[in-house]
Amino acid sequence: MKKLQDTVVAIVGLGLIGGSYAKALKSQKVKRIIGMDRNHIVSLMALDEGYVTELADEDPERLREADVIICCMYPGAFVPFVRDHVKYFKKDVLLTDVMGIKGSIPDQVDALLGPEMDFVPTHPMAGREGKGYSQSTSQIFQGANFILIHREGNRPEHRDWLRNMAYELGCARVVELTVEEHDSIIAYTSDLPHVMAVSLINSDSMQENTKYFVAGSFRDATRVADINAKLWSDLFLLNKGPVIREINKLEQELEHWKSALQQDDREELEQMMDKAKKKRRDMFYGKNLR
Repeated sequence: MKKLQDTVVAIVGLGLIGGSYAKALKSQKVKRIIGMDRNHIVSLMALDEGYVTELADEDPERLREADVIICCMYPGAFVPFVRDHVKYFKKDVLLTDVMGIKGSIPDQVDALLGPEMDFVPTHPMAGREGKGYSQSTSQIFQGANFILIHREGNRPEHRDWLRNMAYELGCARVVELTVEEHDSIIAYTSDLPHVMAVSLINSDSMQENTKYFVAGSFRDATRVADINAKLWSDLFLLNKGPVIREINKLEQELEHWKSALQQDDREELEQMMDKAKKKRRDMFYGKNLR
């Protein structure tokens, strides 16, 4: 597999993550970047700003020149895109994605690819408020986690290339998981926080004057409520089993809180909070800090 700087990369979908990939890869002096987006105006913006070197919107034959294709699109659009465009892929292309849900999609994609083509699913754990190309930034991968899906049959050199790319773009760590492990963990660490943020904002307690009583804790807890509803509806529905399980677990914790408050059980409240404080410090700072 070629070095990053010798590779021709195509990015399909130039929104928040796709646009950020274009900007980050440009900063790493990748050989060429072929851009493609369903909104041609977005593609022209990326071309005009110099983050892509050419476009495949109206000439998908250009995809044939790409050594690597990074698909940055909604889960529901990915398989149809591959079905319609695989005829334009290089015969030994490395195909990857950024989707927050995997499910049966990798197997569906495999069934469409040629024998030498390789689909290695990934999930860069990077994002910010808002959506679209205008919100993209080359810095979005700095310090981020990068999930590499381990599947039998993927070429080791392709996994290595993606791992090295993640580190060169600034990711702090690369973690390998199976599809099932990924979808289960993401339901807790990503899907559930979005459910909580949306629910907190949509609470009947939210009033016009609430903004005058907001400090850091409320802003932090509701940051991801500035959400791309179409994308996240896809993600929630495609991963609904694990998400529902996590909602049930959260409901159990909230019932625990309600019970302790109803019983004026200060000791139980303190134990719950001390337990959470210790677990969070262990997670972010290591087990030596209490």
